[in-house]
Amino acid sequence: VQLQASGGGLVLPGGSLRLSCVASGSFESVRWMSWYRQGAGNERELVANIDYDGRADYGDSVKGRFSISRDNVKNMVDLQMNSLRPEDTAVYFCKAYVYQFGSLNEYWGQGTLVTVSS
Repeated sequence: VQLQASGGGLVLPGGSLRLSCVASGSFESVRWMSWYRQGAGNERELVANIDYDGRADYGDSVKGRFSISRDNVKNMVDLQMNSLRPEDTAVYFCKAYVYQFGSLNEYWGQGTLVTVSS
């Protein structure tokens, strides 16, 4: 299974950016899809998580500003990021739990850099 993330870049404080991640390969379904981030010198932290039925939860620092959504047909998860702050600068990683060969397996994408700066 491969997770391909895209959409990172440079944005001004207060701006918006949308990240996408697509899962491809051999599997039955994608159960959970998540976004994590890791800023310089920081541990990787959960940004948002969404299950197959669309139930989402968010890290405290992004609640009210970020929104996660998914397309189960395309096996895609998006992260809409609004009101971006310099402290949102990080490498953002996509993670998925995939039903595959009778078990639930975890996969990570390669990461996409988001820089919030003036």
